[in-house]
Amino acid sequence: MLGRLGPTELIIILVIVILIFGASRLADVGGALGKGIKEFRKSVKEEEGEEDPLLPPPDRPPEEPRSSTADRSDPSYVKGPGPQH
Repeated sequence: MLGRLGPTELIIILVIVILIFGASRLADVGGALGKGIKEFRKSVKEEEGEEDPLLPPPDRPPEEPRSSTADRSDPSYVKGPGPQH
């Protein structure tokens, strides 16, 4: 099967890669890859501490939703139909 690689196939692939690139070149690539992963993790941790500029600041309480009905304690609230001409 093409999708499954056993330990023998992996060893053969590793030997071919070492023959093509050389052991020192693979060490350099591995070191660069490790540094890249380390920098990526560092930037992710730094971004987790930053605030999202689209969200309101945390010290301000969230606004209450506005009611679609008129406030009956408001003196301008009139019950029933408006004035008729």
